[in-house]
Amino acid sequence: MKIRAAVLRQMGLASPYAQSRPVQIEDVELDPPGPGEVLLKIKVAGLCHSDLSVINGDRPRGMPMVLGHESSAEVAELGAGVDDLKVGDHVVTDFVPICGHCTPCSQGRPALCEPGAQANAQGVLLGGGRRLQRQGEPLNHHLGVSCFADYAVVSRYSCIKVLRELSHREAALFGCAVLTGAGAVINRARIKAGQTAAIVGLGGVGLSALLAAVAAGARRIVAVDLSDEKLALAKTLGATHVINPRHVTTDADRLEAAGGAVDFGFDMAGAVAAFETAYRLTARGGTTITSGLPHPKAAFSLPLAQLVGEERDIRGSYLGSGVPAVDIARYIDLYLGGKLPVNKLLGQVFTLDQINEGFDHLASGSGLRDCIMLEA
Repeated sequence: MKIRAAVLRQMGLASPYAQSRPVQIEDVELDPPGPGEVLLKIKVAGLCHSDLSVINGDRPRGMPMVLGHESSAEVAELGAGVDDLKVGDHVVTDFVPICGHCTPCSQGRPALCEPGAQANAQGVLLGGGRRLQRQGEPLNHHLGVSCFADYAVVSRYSCIKVLRELSHREAALFGCAVLTGAGAVINRARIKAGQTAAIVGLGGVGLSALLAAVAAGARRIVAVDLSDEKLALAKTLGATHVINPRHVTTDADRLEAAGGAVDFGFDMAGAVAAFETAYRLTARGGTTITSGLPHPKAAFSLPLAQLVGEERDIRGSYLGSGVPAVDIARYIDLYLGGKLPVNKLLGQVFTLDQINEGFDHLASGSGLRDCIMLEA
């Protein structure tokens, strides 16, 4: 079938993207779903730094590629062997297709699924094929999803059925922003009531982490961002302390502004400076967790004596460090119960033809969780 899709052919073009136009809307061919696959009619697709990092070259991928990984959609067609979904079901997409039987999956760590990671790196679906092409030229899939398009073919294990009570704009948040941010707090940190946390980077992921820390009963929550507007929002969402690194530059001043060191420091910005800030705000015996994805060559140095002498813990968190099908259902229940008000994170709406302008807004750091509206 013919669809309109956002195709990236060259990474690293200069911003503003409204001028350089790295993402082009093209008419492409989408093959029907194969065995174990599903055709989705995309309704809403979120604009995420994981897409931006491919555009700017921080996360090198094979070109050309149809971008997009966070979305809400409606099932349009089922491939052979898919019998647990039906046409018309609402789903959100999951950016790691989970095989369910490799060693990490069998150990309850599907974020580390080996076939899923291999497929994502190669730009193919979990089954190994590509379903996108233009005039005979194969197009790579982004994280097994490629949802910046009218339709997408994905592995059955790249989508999760959700309640129809949610609007598609709300539902899309749970596929990446909420899954990643809330999961880092709830699953990776396992934060307890009365503990303390610092969230560095207040994008969709960071604000979701903040909301999860509030829901978990953290008694002191420090929000750190370069945007005073986002810091003001963080206060309304439950942050007890806010810090703008432009104005608070020394370690001593940061700790004073934070009300002291914290049990858990979270880097949600995907930058070395953000991680270092989170680490310096973490108390002796505490844990620093990063969910950001900077350039693969980005590195940091730590004093090993401090790491040992203060019994520090450093962790990464990917895909929310849990089981997406289980976690998304829980987070939606919390949202519908008023305990995880992620609707307050909804940002601007762009059309598919405005996608480059949307990425400019994302890159500015001033937006919340912006989205591409494919169909209301």
